[in-house]
Amino acid sequence: MNIPNLTSADFLPLIPAIILVLGACVLLISEVFLSATSSRGYQAVLTTVTSVIAGIVSLSLLAEPAREVFLGFGAMDPFSSFLTFIVCVSVGLAALTSAGFLRKRGAERGEFYALMLFAGAGMSLLGLSNELITLFVNIEVLSISTYALTSYLRRGTRPSEAGFKYFILGAFSSAVLLYGSALLYGATGTTLLGDMVAPLKSAMTVNPALVYAGAVLVAAGFAFKVAAVPFHMWTPDVYEGAPTPVTALMSAGVKAAAFVALVRVFVSVGTGISPELPFALFSTLALLTMVVGNLMAIPQRNVKRMLAYSSIAHAGYVMLGVAALFVSQPGQEFRLLGPTALVGASPLDVTRVEALRGILFYLLAYTVTAVGAFGIISMLERREDEEKGTAWDLERFSGLAQRRPGWAFAMAAFMLSLAGIPPTVGFIGKLLLFQAAVDAGLVGLTIIAVLSSAAGAYYYLRVVVYMYMRPVPEGAHTLERNWMTELALVVSTIAVVLLGIMPGPVGEWIVQAGSLLSR
Repeated sequence: MNIPNLTSADFLPLIPAIILVLGACVLLISEVFLSATSSRGYQAVLTTVTSVIAGIVSLSLLAEPAREVFLGFGAMDPFSSFLTFIVCVSVGLAALTSAGFLRKRGAERGEFYALMLFAGAGMSLLGLSNELITLFVNIEVLSISTYALTSYLRRGTRPSEAGFKYFILGAFSSAVLLYGSALLYGATGTTLLGDMVAPLKSAMTVNPALVYAGAVLVAAGFAFKVAAVPFHMWTPDVYEGAPTPVTALMSAGVKAAAFVALVRVFVSVGTGISPELPFALFSTLALLTMVVGNLMAIPQRNVKRMLAYSSIAHAGYVMLGVAALFVSQPGQEFRLLGPTALVGASPLDVTRVEALRGILFYLLAYTVTAVGAFGIISMLERREDEEKGTAWDLERFSGLAQRRPGWAFAMAAFMLSLAGIPPTVGFIGKLLLFQAAVDAGLVGLTIIAVLSSAAGAYYYLRVVVYMYMRPVPEGAHTLERNWMTELALVVSTIAVVLLGIMPGPVGEWIVQAGSLLSR
């Protein structure tokens, strides 16, 4: 029996995930000693503290050199370390917004927060995965946790429908991803991403159809996880039916982890099969996702569904950055999906690094913005209105500036950031992504992205108009305050504004995080 020769250095990138798992275990054990009437206010605080500690550790790992760990099954690099930081931010903020939401429904339990931390650990490990089976296992770790969180509030048809739909379609997408991985293994004889490049080049001369089929199926599996069109059908119903803090976590953390894993897989696979196929796939997905997401969000009066379609559009913007990674040679004439030669454009190697950095910054920007926006929604909705479908109606925002001016200011900041209007972090995020795309020659796609982003400004600013220019509805209910949720809103608002004005400190981390392990 061969015993793997592992050292302490192999376990170093696992420390943040281990911290999250330990926090989840403490929550589960402590729940055993509580009665139904016991106070559970400490649970959200413990979850947040655990996330903060794991996030600090992940930032400290940015300075570590990129290397393979666990015999090549994992990859320790700044790219994955910064993903873990983003995940910890999303888990911590979502936990704070969960406290008041669950307390009003009498549903605050340790297993809810434990599932959040287990999901966060799965997201962190997914970013480290450098082997297809390990990647699949970690996807299932985060997926099973989010399935349970989605249907956590079992009362009513909406949570049950959301959980069932997410589980069925999620299982289908996992099967597609696994089948694609099996085809790639059949073509190369290995599941290690680092060892696939040379066998893939050989397989392309013998059986290219097998390689193409495997790559397309793997891309389709990831496209479901990031809610890219046409794999987006589940998103509005699941986001609406899930508890609002869980929706925030899915829209931010799950999406960020899936994008990082997608990049890691196709940087290796694309090198082996030539970048034309990944570029064709991701540029097409980017175009469809940006346009469809924004067009479907425009007529929505249900703000939660509007943000669900909005998250689809934002996945399209990130997909634009992913497509920029696989530009091989700019063409000489303008094309909508293809690259166009630009005078003075950056070299392709520099462009790829800038695209990686733009992707990470945009994922962080979207995380602090989306979690904050869903936090406001969780404060406004009432349990008794959820089954009627009016809990998230746009009318609930009418006169919010008069009733809760602080909440209105925060929501306005979040809407402006999602629209990409300065001086918010969303503007900087879009600027970095679009600049990387233009430098790669994707002028046509970038024009589409800018136009669709301008269309998106309509439905974001409509929320601001209702808050500041509409009167308070007659018979409006008193809006209860919760210090934990308001703390999350304060942190998110400060991040949205401060990173939009002074992105420098995070920009330094992004410069380090743009390093991706590759052979």
